[in-house]
Amino acid sequence: MTVQAHQSILIVDFGSQVTQLIARRLREAGVYCEIHPFSSAAENLSRLNPRGIIFSGGPASVTDKNAPEIAPKLLAAGVPILGICYGQQALCVALGGAVEAGHDREFGRANVTPQKPCAIYENVWELGTGHQVWMSHGDRVTKLPTGFEVVATSPGAPLAIIENVEKKIWATQFHPEVHHTPDGAKLFENFVKNICGCTGDWTMAAYREQAIAAIRQQVGDQKVICGLSGGVDSSVTAVLLHEAIGDQLTCILVDHGLMRHNEAADVVAMFHDHYNLNLIHVDAVDTFVDALEGEADPEAKRKIIGRLFIETFEAEAKKLGGAKFLAQGTLYPDVIESVSFTGGPSVTIKSHHNVGGLPERMDMELVEPLRELFKDEVRALGLELGLPEHFIGRHPFPGPGLAIRLPGGVTRDKLNILRAADVVYLDEIRKSGLYDKIWQAFAVLLPVQTVGVMGDGRTYEFVCALRAVTSVDGMTADFYPYEMEFLGRAATRIINEVPGINRVVYDITSKPPGTIEWE
Repeated sequence: MTVQAHQSILIVDFGSQVTQLIARRLREAGVYCEIHPFSSAAENLSRLNPRGIIFSGGPASVTDKNAPEIAPKLLAAGVPILGICYGQQALCVALGGAVEAGHDREFGRANVTPQKPCAIYENVWELGTGHQVWMSHGDRVTKLPTGFEVVATSPGAPLAIIENVEKKIWATQFHPEVHHTPDGAKLFENFVKNICGCTGDWTMAAYREQAIAAIRQQVGDQKVICGLSGGVDSSVTAVLLHEAIGDQLTCILVDHGLMRHNEAADVVAMFHDHYNLNLIHVDAVDTFVDALEGEADPEAKRKIIGRLFIETFEAEAKKLGGAKFLAQGTLYPDVIESVSFTGGPSVTIKSHHNVGGLPERMDMELVEPLRELFKDEVRALGLELGLPEHFIGRHPFPGPGLAIRLPGGVTRDKLNILRAADVVYLDEIRKSGLYDKIWQAFAVLLPVQTVGVMGDGRTYEFVCALRAVTSVDGMTADFYPYEMEFLGRAATRIINEVPGINRVVYDITSKPPGTIEWE
């Protein structure tokens, strides 16, 4: 067992849809943290050696018969503890307090007023002044455990913040991790730095050295195959591996026909010609598109693509005389979202990714050097490794590629139409100076055809939807507020320049916390 090299915080997840935002706030403060479900968090104490523990919120009521409970080992760890919402209530019940269900339900913005000095909001909030927070609870603490006192209140939550300084326990009824608690990041920083004593030693320069050492230790002198898609995650993985093990690495670019315009050629030029990586370009367009043709179910598409990727890598590994390791760009959100954090059945989100491991028939071991990182941290690592800024700033592109931007059956003609529309759309975004202001933008070819009049004749062609969202880490997102002039210009170009499309719509949707990924 490897003990965590960085100062760390253990986040115990009780099923909140915004638990990952807690981790984001801590990582932004330069503090390493890991999220583990309440059912197994205690098992990670010795490995992490955390300087503090945070209990998340959750959808359950502590008054339920089988409500999630705090493991006694966590309470006995002797480190500072912060409970949030359900975490506050679970702490109080575990320590002899009381909680009532359905007591003054409160969802949305609220004002919390500090009544006494407290290390959580020291130098952030003034005493006697209201401060905006975000509440989301149907239960509340009605009896404090012995040794606790109230330090801040709100109209709907008289015990908004409680503390037991002697036991080093603090707890809030509100959610400091969400955007609607404006000072939340500062409250977390007070906890992890001033209370837990973390100095903020989590940097990408330090992670680079740690990851290279870990790769060399895991791989030894064995060969490694890396699936290189051209996206940011797999590209950073490839460059990091190349720095660690050099010619032991062979990258495989599977050209499956689901990539963006000229993507395969651009990847070959960058990584083979510029970085001098061992790169095999596999033309598998017919294999993938034939297997996907007519398949409308998105989950079935993902599984087909994942299976064919594995089969392709197996075949190429045999040609290379065998390889013991397969590297892929799994990120921390992939890991979290593919595990049930409330003890129920595992939720398969990244079914095109082998987050849970490779098929048993493959005599290979996974290498996942980005497994601990969020998306923005991967970009920072890429810059640390010397990848060009314009490349690192590219919009995310999911593993299944254009297949999931084609609701309904996949055909070669529809792929070509979609690819052409996407080129025009992104070209207009760049010309308007909007590319770096948008986190992700792409076209979707809807499984709908409409009658239109173009010139002197009627058409019966597809509808193209345009999507653009703003985000920092992909965990939450909001639609980009285009000006109508831009939308009109982009739509006109697509209709004029892309045969097969006669109508364009803009998809105004947001991605709230708890949904999985944009497609």
